[in-house]
Amino acid sequence: MKSLKDLLYKTGIVEVLGSTDISISSICFDSRKANPDSVFIAVKGIHTDGHDYIETAIEKGSIAIVCQSFPSTIHEGITYVKVKDSSVALAFVSDNFFDHPSSRIKLVGITGTNGKTTVATLLYEMFQQLELKVGLISTVRYLIDKAELQATHTTPDVLTINEMLSKMIEQGCEYCFMEVSSHAISQNRVCGLHFSGAVFTNITHDHLDYHETFDNYINTKKELFDDLPSESFALVNLDDKHAKVMLQNTKGHKHSYSLKHMSDFKAKVVENSFTGLLLHIDQNEVFCRLIGQFNASNILSAYSVAVLLGIDKVKALTAISNLKPVEGRFEVISSVNSIYGIVDYAHTPDALDNVLLTVEKLRTGNEQVICVVGCGGNRDKAKRPEMAKIACELSDRVVLTSDNPRTENAEVILDEMQKGVSAEHKRKVLRITDRAEAIKTACTLASPGDIILVAGKGHEKYQEINGVKYPFDDLFQLKESFRILQN
Repeated sequence: MKSLKDLLYKTGIVEVLGSTDISISSICFDSRKANPDSVFIAVKGIHTDGHDYIETAIEKGSIAIVCQSFPSTIHEGITYVKVKDSSVALAFVSDNFFDHPSSRIKLVGITGTNGKTTVATLLYEMFQQLELKVGLISTVRYLIDKAELQATHTTPDVLTINEMLSKMIEQGCEYCFMEVSSHAISQNRVCGLHFSGAVFTNITHDHLDYHETFDNYINTKKELFDDLPSESFALVNLDDKHAKVMLQNTKGHKHSYSLKHMSDFKAKVVENSFTGLLLHIDQNEVFCRLIGQFNASNILSAYSVAVLLGIDKVKALTAISNLKPVEGRFEVISSVNSIYGIVDYAHTPDALDNVLLTVEKLRTGNEQVICVVGCGGNRDKAKRPEMAKIACELSDRVVLTSDNPRTENAEVILDEMQKGVSAEHKRKVLRITDRAEAIKTACTLASPGDIILVAGKGHEKYQEINGVKYPFDDLFQLKESFRILQN
């Protein structure tokens, strides 16, 4: 139990009705999770407004309400606290309730359009190999040391983050690596967190359905660095032209990494093949089983963070040599008759471009590259024709298919993608809405030595159609198609 008075520290109080000298058992911002002696925080969301559920929370036992405007009905015995911004209040109430966990663990946030999951996961795996207790909050997994929780968002809500950080500390974790999405920054889901460091991987066309302009998108990412405390580090990828923007107003210690430019941390690709990468980092050669130049950048990023956190360079490089590819990120399999299959989460134009350019560097030139790609529904529509255009320019055959249509008509999404297919490329394109059938068709088109890229969903184990998530796994579908064709 915590005193409501203590929980309200730094929440931006405007007015209070009732007593703050009451004991609170739990926090909730979803009225369905309200229980006796809880505080309910009415947050205005994108689709729903928590103020509409104040009465429900009280009926379920909430004894305190934090809100941006008082409800029409004021109940005796209930404390009402008006604040400037309920989402900010939620952040600080959560931080106060769990005794400021982000200040008691070395929390590193990784942001960028591409590479967040890979960098965060590589760091988690590296630190596990070094026998250090560590947590991970990523698109793919939430991990408290070795215990796994189901991941629901790239960056969960701030209450969940604080609760997980608290549990990590209870389990003896010294570090936590967390993906930080632009949505999370904009929605105050990382507000009030104390970051020991922040990493910028890159920024490209994505999420403009939410941020509206590219400048808004950049400035949202920048907020993570603007808010860093002076004792933290700010690490950016100089191979991205927007990297220096991230450092303009930061109080953190500025550091950089690059494959192409003078920087604090530098790497060179010596060899790149389907078996992995041979890299030159800090006067040492190291082999890693990850593939592609974009992964060389991700590896360098993880190495840089490890060194900035005080890890011995040789130990960090040794851990890198034992790393495995991250699930759904350039994950390679091969059929009995030597057809290569690649599953990758590439769902932005830049990510697809990077993956296909990596394939181009790996191929001999005597094989076909077959790309299976779609675009998600209820997301940035501007990238749809661009995705198809890139697939056509860098592949020999293209199969346009559905991704996660969500509540949109899959055929309409494909119509918009086809606007990016030029007249010269039309003959190389097939349109198959059913994703399983599209993957199977790509496999039937392939001959020994050919390369099939299935892009867009990566690690996801579902396909969302009309609001329903159906079981679907690109890697499983690819393996099954290989198996059926081999029999």
